[in-house]
Amino acid sequence: MPEAQDLIYDWNTFNAPERPDHPIAIHDETLRDGIQGPSVRDPEVEVKVRFLHLLDALGVGSSDLGLPGSGPRAKGDVERLAREIRDERLKVKALCAARTLEADIQPVVEISQRVGIPIEVAAFIGSSPIRQYAEGWTIDQMVDNTRNAVRFARENGLPVMYVTEDTTRAHPDTLRRLYGTAIEEGAQRICVCDTVGHSTPDGVRAVVSHVKAMAQEMNPSVGIDWHGHSDRGFGLINAIVAMVAGADRIHGCALGLGERVGNTHLDLLLVNLRLLGWIDTDLSRLREMGELIAEGTGMSIPPNYPVLGHDAFRTATGVHAAAVIKAKRKGDDWLANRVYSGVPAELFGCEQVIEIGPMSGESNVIFWLEQHGIDPRPDLVQAVFDAAKQRDGLMSETDVLEVVEKAAARRARLAEQPAP
Repeated sequence: MPEAQDLIYDWNTFNAPERPDHPIAIHDETLRDGIQGPSVRDPEVEVKVRFLHLLDALGVGSSDLGLPGSGPRAKGDVERLAREIRDERLKVKALCAARTLEADIQPVVEISQRVGIPIEVAAFIGSSPIRQYAEGWTIDQMVDNTRNAVRFARENGLPVMYVTEDTTRAHPDTLRRLYGTAIEEGAQRICVCDTVGHSTPDGVRAVVSHVKAMAQEMNPSVGIDWHGHSDRGFGLINAIVAMVAGADRIHGCALGLGERVGNTHLDLLLVNLRLLGWIDTDLSRLREMGELIAEGTGMSIPPNYPVLGHDAFRTATGVHAAAVIKAKRKGDDWLANRVYSGVPAELFGCEQVIEIGPMSGESNVIFWLEQHGIDPRPDLVQAVFDAAKQRDGLMSETDVLEVVEKAAARRARLAEQPAP
């Protein structure tokens, strides 16, 4: 077989961004920001526990366990998850969201002390002029809240990520005062947020570069997070641009769940980082993770959803299927998974599937029958092919087997007829 580079001419490598020279960390927000979606059901805690294990297996570095200050259920779930991290010695790190109020941070302190593991506090406050105007805040009030919250968390021994909501619509002078105060009080990380999905990729590059330079000036050891939303459909590309611009930890939610149209898709972020060669994580359980969250939240995965959708690696179109079938007949799964797919199925625990429908050719039918241990007799192939052409969608396994049974019965009747 020819070398891979001889079979795929990759235009993606022209003028491509270089892999960031800093370590790439991925942070999950599914169990906090993700479940804020209006149509999302808050999963049972045992679903959250299983999800935490899958995040760990997929190499996700940290997870927001919830906002314990929001009520008893959230507080109980956060403590259960923190104990799971401790008892099972998971590598994924615990984080909890909190407003810049002691009342929100206190439950995180208590849980951390009871469980005995550090829990990073994500202390957030709005930062844009429009938010300040709507809330009636002054910049001095925002600075005081920031100072008090970060100081309280640090005095209680907790690491802090300071989060400015709506950063992508905030004034640079405001960001300097807020971030400067947080860093002065000991925040180890600051988070740039595209809270309402306002930013274009150019905007992301500008704001992250600006904040990175500001942080380097104030304290070079401070980490930069990016938290994006998908209101304009830019969630995924913005996350990659943020990484190149200097963010060293990127947030996402499984299936892109979240408020309004949702957050950056965690699963697709992992897929693209793997395909870019920026991570080498085993993602064979990615579909398992997606299906768990879909079931737990009541949010179904669209059939055409990339990688995780039911149709992601299925084809019934004659020309497409014929190429895949020819590759399979060569005994080459690598070739079969790439000849009509830009995403190699085997990287994600999947394989190409050939179906039969109105756009299929006879090769689809022959291959399907062989895969199911059925002799592809010419009369049977023709019967299935004719049946497919009369349909308005794909034939299910039951549909095909029904045609097979009818064809077998017809052959049996003909065999019983006396010779003329």
